[in-house]
Amino acid sequence: MNILFVSAGQVWDTFRAIWPYLLASVFISAAMRCYVSTEHVNHWLQKHHRTSIIAATGVAVSTPLCSCGGGIAVALSMMAVSIPWGPLVAFITASPLTSPDELFYSAGLFGWPFALTYVAAAASAGITGGFLAHYLEEKGWLANQARYKPQSGSDSCQTACKDDTCCSQEDADLSTSAVRKKRFQGTGYLTEMWLVGRRLLLTFVIASFLGYLLGNLIPATWIGALFGSGKGWSVPLGATLGLPFYLNILSSLPIARAFIAHGATPGAALAFLLVGAGTSIGAVAGMLTIVRWRVAAVVTVTLWITAILFGSVYNLFLAARVF
Repeated sequence: MNILFVSAGQVWDTFRAIWPYLLASVFISAAMRCYVSTEHVNHWLQKHHRTSIIAATGVAVSTPLCSCGGGIAVALSMMAVSIPWGPLVAFITASPLTSPDELFYSAGLFGWPFALTYVAAAASAGITGGFLAHYLEEKGWLANQARYKPQSGSDSCQTACKDDTCCSQEDADLSTSAVRKKRFQGTGYLTEMWLVGRRLLLTFVIASFLGYLLGNLIPATWIGALFGSGKGWSVPLGATLGLPFYLNILSSLPIARAFIAHGATPGAALAFLLVGAGTSIGAVAGMLTIVRWRVAAVVTVTLWITAILFGSVYNLFLAARVF
């Protein structure tokens, strides 16, 4: 029973330290849900098709489009107008990884160096995946990898989000501009803030508690032996475990914070988060509704290698006291 109270106290201490960042995350998330639509994103991407890989990556990391909802709707629209695989893969790779509200959330949990490194890693993964896909497309390796061309991006988004694996049904309902307009005019920005804040706070409390509870139950020597400083395998292991064990970004960030508190290196946590965000059940399920396994393999391998590189470099920078 005592371990439950200890874990609850650790959650409270974490909340007291990061609540301003949580509040900023709520403000930003609510604003982007009200004003950013998949139609606007897709129009912008088509307008800047000449610099499409960089543009697609920039949009992916700066908008709150989840991997099985709005992100899939944009990807379907890109496929419908025959945008090449390079920008499409760049968008699919980077879109689930981060957004402005999650930047503040992770900054509160891990600090700005970690949060900015994570964003840089997400952008690098998108750009790398895009140029790799462009090369493979020229070689013919990605021929016939699109499953179909959609009649309506928003309809496909609704279908992709039915399993509620990486985003809520509320996110799916917000994926069309008409529904967004109705939400904005009917209940207003304050109500949107309440909905986002309620979900974020509940997720934070539950995930943080589970993370600290697991950390208190598992001997610290075990965590240190697997993911601790000086262990060459800690970052690759963290990246690999991100493939099957990642939940979603809101839940996994507090859990990663708890494991860092119990001896894991920040680099291993960064690798776990980066790979997991792009290869979670919801992300892969959404991806495979529009593309085939070769494209999914390009995304997965790109994320895994990028995560190991950035996680290892981040640990080296910490050891050198750069941050």
